[in-house]
This record gives sequence, C-alpha cells and structure tokens, in this order.
Amino acid sequence: MTKKLHWHSEGEGLDLILIHGWGMNAAVWEQVMPRLKDQFRIHTVDLPGFGLSHQAGTYSLEEMAQLLLRESPDDAIWLGWSLGGLVATQAALINPNKMKGLVTVASSPCFAEQDGWRGIKPAVLEAFSAQLENDFKVTIERFMALQAMGSPTARQDIKWLKDAVLSRPLPDKAALSQGLDILGQADLRSQLRLLSVPMLRMYGRLDGLVPIKVADDVSALAPTSTQTVFAKASHAPFISEPASFVESLKTFCGQFLPMH
Repeated sequence: MTKKLHWHSEGEGLDLILIHGWGMNAAVWEQVMPRLKDQFRIHTVDLPGFGLSHQAGTYSLEEMAQLLLRESPDDAIWLGWSLGGLVATQAALINPNKMKGLVTVASSPCFAEQDGWRGIKPAVLEAFSAQLENDFKVTIERFMALQAMGSPTARQDIKWLKDAVLSRPLPDKAALSQGLDILGQADLRSQLRLLSVPMLRMYGRLDGLVPIKVADDVSALAPTSTQTVFAKASHAPFISEPASFVESLKTFCGQFLPMH
C-alpha cells in the first residue's frame, strides 16, 4: 500500500505547488515562502523517499507525477526545481487540465549529455551512483555543494541549504538511486511541443549542472514558453537571488490573477 506524501500548506491566494530536486526536500523553500504567502496558497511536498516522505517507497518519473496529481489541488501553478522540474513537466503532459501554469527552475527535459545535447556527463552520474554505495550522506553533501558553486554567495548559500535539508530525515537510499536513474535516462524533449499550459523556465547563468546554453535549445523545443536567466545564480537561483526569483515568478503568475 502506498504511503501518502508529506505536504505542507500555508498562505492565501493562487495555489502554488513547489517541488524540490534530487537529494533534497521541501525545506529548501523556507527562504522564499515568506515572500510568496501574501499572494499564494503554497503547497510544498517531500517527494517519495525524501525528507518526511522518506518511507514512501520508490517511483518512476511517471508514477511520481501521477502520485502528485492525485494528491494536489486543482488549478494550481506547478513549480519544480531540477529533478522536480521533470516531475512537474511530466504531470503537465499527463493532465494539463489539473494546472494553470508550469514553472521549471534550473531544470532540463533531458539532464544527461548525449548526441550534441548539453547536460551532465554520464561519468558524473556514474560517480554519484558509485559514491552512494560507499557513503550516501557524503554524496548528498557533495551534491549540495554543487548547487551554488560559482555564485558570488556560494559559501553562505551552501551552508543555508545544508542546514535546511539536514533538518529533515535523510533520504532513502533506494529513492536516491532511482532519482539518479531518472536524471540519467529521462528525455521529454520530443514531448515539449505537446505542452498546452503556459510555461516559464528559470535558469542560473552560472549553473554547472544545467548549462545556460540549454535555455536556447529548450526555447526551440517549446517556442511558446518564456524564460528568465539569473545572472548571479548557479543551480539554486531561489537561494542565491530570492528577491529577483520571487519577482519573476509573480510577474509570470500575474496572468492568472483576476482583473481588478
């Protein structure tokens, strides 16, 4: 039997679902939530195997999307960071009528480098898989260090992220392994043209995991989407540039607010 995921809701306004990335949990959003809850009813979720959902088992990308669709409010804006962006995009492809808008943050429809497509080198993903077998806590901490590397505020960003993520239970090892498999194998590029919901893509110019040139490649695959690039951010723009991040999000979401 499937265990329900851990959700937390607060604020008033448009429903906004925030989905974290690999190795993380919903505590990553704590810095931006005070800036959002005046305009949004925010719903954060710990993905299966992570944070307070660490005993919820392992799921494929499609199964994860289906699970979130079942447990989430209707007519919400879905925002997914990194792996969470893949989950949110998959959900939009499965049931676009469930959501008002889609926002991906430092995400890609295909994370792995292949055939001229920019992405994470297979050797990097393989190294993470091998490290998981030896010491998965160290692996997560190394991955956290990658999130802000290159950003001018990298040292304090990494410390904040580490404190936030480690405030919740460590992820399930099987879920971490499954998540790496998804990052290495998922490829939604050919389906992006089928997206029917308004879409905003956010990128960090200094991101080492999702190279900024991916933004132009995805623009060609999803020409009706819009994009924002944060000049001083790496893989976690909502931590490196929280004010600009919230401003961009609110601008995009303005189209869904009733006219006064």
